[in-house]
Amino acid sequence: MSGTWRDQARCRGIDPQVFHPADDDEVGSTAAKEICEVCPVREPCLEFAISTREKDGVWGGLTARERRRLIRQRRRTA
Repeated sequence: MSGTWRDQARCRGIDPQVFHPADDDEVGSTAAKEICEVCPVREPCLEFAISTREKDGVWGGLTARERRRLIRQRRRTA
């Protein structure tokens, strides 16, 4: 993969509002998750959001709430 993971992202050029819906629930994030689902850099995107503690938006196909849940699960299994 050349360049950074961001260069390969499916969301590149899409309105950021799609990834930052007014409500952080399943309904508001559906469009973003559909884009992330087929993104070749979904995993690095998700890991970036976790490592930088992104508090808002859909990153790597997960909402902020889902990322917090994933972090808790990882801590339990570590």
